[in-house]
Amino acid sequence: MARTIIPFGPQHPVLPEPVHLKLVVEDEIVKEAVPALGYVHRGLEKLVQIRDYHQMIQIVERVCGICSCIHAKAYCQGIETLMGIEVPDRGRFLRVIWGELHRVHSHLLWLGLFADAFGFESVFQQFWKVREKIMDMMEATAGNRVIISVNVVGGTRYDLSPEQLRWILEGLDEVEQGVKALQKTMLEDYTVKARTVGVGMLTREQALDLGAAGPTLRGSGVAQDMRQLGYAAYKDLDFEPVVETGCDSYARSTVRFREVLQSIDLVRQAIARLPEGDTRVPVKGNPEGETIVRVEQPRGELLYYIKANGTKFLDRCRIRTPTFANVPPLLAMVGGLELADVPVVVLSIDPCISCTER
Repeated sequence: MARTIIPFGPQHPVLPEPVHLKLVVEDEIVKEAVPALGYVHRGLEKLVQIRDYHQMIQIVERVCGICSCIHAKAYCQGIETLMGIEVPDRGRFLRVIWGELHRVHSHLLWLGLFADAFGFESVFQQFWKVREKIMDMMEATAGNRVIISVNVVGGTRYDLSPEQLRWILEGLDEVEQGVKALQKTMLEDYTVKARTVGVGMLTREQALDLGAAGPTLRGSGVAQDMRQLGYAAYKDLDFEPVVETGCDSYARSTVRFREVLQSIDLVRQAIARLPEGDTRVPVKGNPEGETIVRVEQPRGELLYYIKANGTKFLDRCRIRTPTFANVPPLLAMVGGLELADVPVVVLSIDPCISCTER
């Protein structure tokens, strides 16, 4: 039987990211997928040679705007480790608050795009309507809606007043109600299940062997989340990873839906336990040595390798993002699929190509 190579991406009506796969198709069935990376490479890691380690915070925030707060947190934690800096308790808790708000807005953005992939335009708009409340919180507390630049070496740039904290809690009540109102449509609808249950299978063994990360990994029954390491203030909060065992696209979407509610709970815990005191400590000198930092992005494990030489310029800042880790599992998932199912399965890993290629 004749085989055809069909280019999927980098532009596609369904995909929000320039994913590029070469699909080897035989009678509408995908036999093989070959990734093509490098389409949006920006060379951000090279900038350590001309931007000092403070300025690099703004650079790493632009690796990915949707999870910029967590990129900056990972980078700052690495510099703080090299310089022996201990972040004040209030700063640690504030990092959790803004980081989890970022996770909520990232997951709500994805849930809307996932609904749009099925043609559920109204559900897409409803998820983004709920997300707007989170964007308002970030704009009111940090001055911007996406790249909020709250993390600095030594703590956080801003503090939150009691009035702002009360306003955030009230807003989270509205967000929680809005998300729960969409639960039946998103998780129990016949069309959603028909397009996702049993589609894009990734067994627990495959997820571990191929190095899957984040909801892609936890949707295959593996209870691994970098927040379990206890960085920032997570060691002081009640937290367990969200896990589903379906190993399919439906399980991965369910993990993200449940993580929205979990992140709302974590913000409430952090606000309830927020200690008094300073949000940052003064920083003097330059970093020296090398370290690795692992944190949990909305898409999965984010790894930073930082090497410093005692000057204000780093020798190296190497970043491994979760989408890069999820590409091999994705190639395993699409094998054997019908061509029409490929966009839904690709979206199920929540790809971020600008994040991957930097």
